This record gives sequence, C-alpha cells and structure tokens, in this order.
Amino acid sequence: MHQISLKILMKAKLSPLVQKKLVQLNKKDRKLVIKIGKTIRQFEANSKHPSLRTHKLTGNLDNRWSISVSKGFRMVYILLDKNIAYFVDFDTHDEVYKK
Repeated sequence: MHQISLKILMKAKLSPLVQKKLVQLNKKDRKLVIKIGKTIRQFEANSKHPSLRTHKLTGNLDNRWSISVSKGFRMVYILLDKNIAYFVDFDTHDEVYKK
C-alpha cells in the first residue's frame, strides 16, 4: 500500500503597512518588488525552503519569523495559525531588526 503525503501549503497575507511599502518601493525599485513577489510565492509553496533562510526571531521581535528576500533584505511575519503567515514588515536587514 502506498502512503500518501499531503503537503500543507502556507498562505501569505500582507499587512496594510507591507502593502503601502510595496506600492512606494515599486516606484523606486520594480525589480526588488518582483523579487519579493517571487519570494512570497516560494514561501507559500514551501515555507522551509533553504533559500528563504526561515528563522524565528527573539528579543523585541519575539513571536515573529523572518525570511530572506536577498542577502541583505528581510521580510518579517507572524503566524496567525499553522498555515497562515501575516507579513508585518520588510526592509534591509539592519532596518527591519532594529524595530
């Protein structure tokens, strides 16, 4: 008998702040906005994909998680439930983690 493996996909939701920042960024750096879109699709397909470098944050960002868009650019999210990620911010590594 074959065992069936069901892969549960992650659903990404964007906070109003993230949506606003994406609109602003699109005017300055369209390529980065496209890369962010690809990264979010990758995250939804496999939230643990090695290229995302998904990790839980600590300190004042406790209970939040981060994924990498590029070497120096991060997106931060909270889990609304085990299959829904709510992206609350994105920025350069230094900017997003100093909040």
